[in-house]
Amino acid sequence: MVRNSLKCASTKHWSQIAKELRQVYTAATVDAAEQRFAEFEEIWGARYPALIGVWRRSWEHFVMFLRFPPEIRKIVYTTNMIESLNSRFRQATRRRGLFPNEEAALKVLYLVIRDRQPNRRHLLLGYSGSRS
Repeated sequence: MVRNSLKCASTKHWSQIAKELRQVYTAATVDAAEQRFAEFEEIWGARYPALIGVWRRSWEHFVMFLRFPPEIRKIVYTTNMIESLNSRFRQATRRRGLFPNEEAALKVLYLVIRDRQPNRRHLLLGYSGSRS
């Protein structure tokens, strides 16, 4: 949502807008988020009505996000871990070309998940062990 919103704004305002939107999507409750968004709209609504429209059109879906506890929200709104894993899946399957069967492909994907990468957090699938 934030990235999509920033497309509607001038780059010189991106840091301020992102900072203020952070207060909206980290709000503890739906009511708090609505209040913070109303404040945000007062400040930026006249200058960037398209940005406000992006949030208004998606508000119903955004509210569902607020139902999750803060720990889960962080994983959901920071997709870097998921994107990283998907990239590693694509790289592993591309290197091997064709697979004789579905089981062989699943084994490769399993090994990708189990392979620790240096300087990466390994929260996926509860894996936190070290390489042997």
